[in-house]
Amino acid sequence: MEKPVNLSLEQQFKLQILREQVKTLSKEQAQEFLLELFRQMMVKDNLVKQLLKNV
Repeated sequence: MEKPVNLSLEQQFKLQILREQVKTLSKEQAQEFLLELFRQMMVKDNLVKQLLKNV
């Protein structure tokens, strides 16, 4: 199992800002946000796989 990667100070700061922002979302907005986040993560995974394939 790989060692977990820690977040940089800037990433921790951005996460804290996001944490405060999502507190005000409705259930529907939170669901849309979560689905879009997962879509973007899958796109990122595909890009990384494609890049690694070309190395």
